[in-house]
Amino acid sequence: MRRVVTIVYLFILWFLLTWAWNAQSLIVGGVVALSLGLVYGRLFATDTAKILQPKRWLWFGIYIPIFVWEMAKANFDVAYRVVHPKMPIRPGIVKVRTRIKSELGRVFLANSITLTPGTFTIDIKGEYLYIHWLFTRCTGLEEASQAIVGPFEKYIIKIFD
Repeated sequence: MRRVVTIVYLFILWFLLTWAWNAQSLIVGGVVALSLGLVYGRLFATDTAKILQPKRWLWFGIYIPIFVWEMAKANFDVAYRVVHPKMPIRPGIVKVRTRIKSELGRVFLANSITLTPGTFTIDIKGEYLYIHWLFTRCTGLEEASQAIVGPFEKYIIKIFD
C-alpha cells in the first residue's frame, strides 16, 4: 500500500509540475512515478491510513490560502525594506518552539517558514527551530514563536499530527 500511495503522489506531482495533458507527458510521468515508487516507495509513506483521511486534505486546502496570504504580506514587507532609503533591517537568529509532534510536520513548517520572504530556517532540534529573521521584532522564545510559527502551526498540526 505504501508503494501505491507513493506512486500516486509522484504522478500527481509530475502532473502539477508539467501541467501537460498530452499522452506523451502522462505516459512519461506514469513510468517515472511507477519506477520511483516501486524502488523507493517503502521509504516515504510510513502511515498510509493518515494520508488517505479526507479531513487532512481539507485542512491542507484551508492551509494553502493562509500560507499564500502570509507569503504575500512578507513579500511586501521585504520589498518595503529593500526600497526604503535607510534599509531598515535588523537581522538576527531566533529560537522558536513548535507543538508539532511529527517529524514530517516539523519539516513542512520549516519549509513554510523558509518560503516566506524575510525568514530562513537554519536548523531543527527537536521541538525547536532556529530561524534567521531579516527584521527581528522580538527575541523572546514565546514572542518569536508566536510571530513566526503562529500563523502556520495550528493548521500543520491538523494535517500531520
